[in-house]
Amino acid sequence: MNLEQLNFHHLFYFWRVAKIGHLTRAAAELHTSQSALSAQIRQLEERIGEPLFTRERRRLVLTDTGQLVLSYADTIFGLGQEMLGRLQGHSQGVTRLRVGSVATLSRNYQENWIRPLLTDPNVVLTLESGTLDDLLARLVQHQLDVVLANETVPSDPQRPLHCRFLGSQAVALVGPSAAWKGQSLRLPEDLQGVDLAVPGPRHAVRAQFDALCAAAGVVARVRAEVDDMAMLRLIARDSGWLTVLPLVVVQDELRAGSLVVLGGSPQLQERFYAITKPQRHRTDIVERLLGASPTSA
Repeated sequence: MNLEQLNFHHLFYFWRVAKIGHLTRAAAELHTSQSALSAQIRQLEERIGEPLFTRERRRLVLTDTGQLVLSYADTIFGLGQEMLGRLQGHSQGVTRLRVGSVATLSRNYQENWIRPLLTDPNVVLTLESGTLDDLLARLVQHQLDVVLANETVPSDPQRPLHCRFLGSQAVALVGPSAAWKGQSLRLPEDLQGVDLAVPGPRHAVRAQFDALCAAAGVVARVRAEVDDMAMLRLIARDSGWLTVLPLVVVQDELRAGSLVVLGGSPQLQERFYAITKPQRHRTDIVERLLGASPTSA
């Protein structure tokens, strides 16, 4: 059977019978006769080529094929309900939140931001990462609901986007506690010739760090440039080098005491932004997450 041969009207009738579990009650809900409803489901079974229900003591029981078809019907009609809810300005049933995050953003920060949703049984999360341009293109095409970034986007009348400032995070110099506990270093003055791991050139913080070093005439010995913050966290933890990074990246290591903060600069800050489409296209969940944020950027 080809897709164009699938009768979604029949599939909807099957879905309601399977969810209600009773042919007579389903017929009443759908304002049709029991015989007409049975005929529709038989036609769907003929198209599929397998039975979807068996009868056990006057009860309708899904076959294995019926269970499989029901799982897909749940997705198809659940998405339909969600679409109608969004178009009407409210959420309905299960809500899918699709979050894009730039590859240079800390996964710890992303998890902290979505944490209120992790215990919500009505939320299904899709989390993606990529370049800012690719993520914004997907946002404009409604393939994402929100993009988390560490830089703003310029105003463009041809591509209306809202950029909301979520907050900032200190960037500091950290090192292994076994070698550096109780010590402090000036950043960048004490970094001349020191082995360092730093964010890669695409990271917003890197330009700030390079400007600080240039102003102080400091030439650091950069041993690793890392765009991915999860990898930079592992290098900070395991290399023995000093590392310049946003503190949220190594929040667990700092709590555990395996890493310590050696210094920082008020001129080093990572800023976080949520980029969305205009308000009428935002879900209630995005509004709730943004409601805890400070000001628009």
